[in-house]
Amino acid sequence: MVLTTEVPTREQLVRRASELVPLLRKNAAWSEENRRIHDESIEALADAGIFKMRVPARYGGYESDTRTLVDVATELGRADGSTSWTASVYWIPTWMTCLFPDEVQDEVFSTPDVRVCGTLSPTAMAAPVDGGVVVNGKWGFISGALHSHWQEIVAILVGPDSEPYPIMALVPMSDLQVVDDWYTAGLKGTGSVSTIAQDLFIPSERVLPLPAILQGQLASKLNAETPIYRAPLLPVASASSVGTVVGMAKAAGEAFFQRLPERKITYTDYASQAEAPLTHLQVADATMKVDEAEFHARRLADLVDGKSVAGSPWTLEERVRARADMGAVCRLAKEAVDIFATASGGSSIYSDMPIQRIARDIQAVNLHALMHPNTNAELYGRVLCGLEPNTLYV
Repeated sequence: MVLTTEVPTREQLVRRASELVPLLRKNAAWSEENRRIHDESIEALADAGIFKMRVPARYGGYESDTRTLVDVATELGRADGSTSWTASVYWIPTWMTCLFPDEVQDEVFSTPDVRVCGTLSPTAMAAPVDGGVVVNGKWGFISGALHSHWQEIVAILVGPDSEPYPIMALVPMSDLQVVDDWYTAGLKGTGSVSTIAQDLFIPSERVLPLPAILQGQLASKLNAETPIYRAPLLPVASASSVGTVVGMAKAAGEAFFQRLPERKITYTDYASQAEAPLTHLQVADATMKVDEAEFHARRLADLVDGKSVAGSPWTLEERVRARADMGAVCRLAKEAVDIFATASGGSSIYSDMPIQRIARDIQAVNLHALMHPNTNAELYGRVLCGLEPNTLYV
């Protein structure tokens, strides 16, 4: 069955996200304390169409480009890093679902506002059997698993007639064991628990070779000519993630400036922090870093969208620059948040002050294996120096 829907513009989706900010901020402390996104926030995101942004139009989705993802996630990130992170993580496996055969998509997208969580880490083993594979293993850091319907998993397939290689598969959450192990210092609200598969049979139509996916190949016939599904996975994943980080940096600035009029600098003769030259230097430096982070986020999105529309091949340098831009966003945003947090004084460490949560969340983002600024910068520099990348994840 083909659904028809009125596809909102980028401006409309950004406005919807902006209108969610008060609600998501209200629930942020609850989400952190309970280590999962508040159900009310999930419902609000669904009502706003956030989960439809990477769904094909034939299922009522919006097929949003990555620039729209960046701008929407920036608004969500202003409200709560964990909620925005979870929404942006859903976008990536949802997009990956669109690479599978069309009949598999029919099954997954039959659920309204379907949420697909996932990972790129091959921390499980698969064995070939008649009609599919059997998988055993465990995956960690599965953001949004507690509100998901499906999980995209990665495992190493070991068969008798070929070298081992990674596969990607789709699994209903009901087939997995969820382990409540998300006790962390940052991004607590994401509910990024672990999941386990035990002797899990997955039919062959829900299994794809990961190397082909990383090179931009897809098994879907109906999505083959749609621009947003023609880009390689890693640039898409990179562009899907950076808006949240920019939003968190903007949230830190908002939190700082909201308290600024009432603050002095203790043990000095500054009755107003706003009068201190040090404050002027701090806010100028931090704000410029947020601007620079936004530049890299938008450059990345424009690269992905431009090449997707043109259908032109990606060079190796463009692929690794996509990761370098993502790393730059994370580094600059963290530097901005650190400045705002440092300038916020001792009273900012109380748990009802948003800046302390933002600082911990942005630290957690910067430690993420795919988003780590140092890893991404090294990869970019390595290729610029004429060496081959030392990873498949480009």
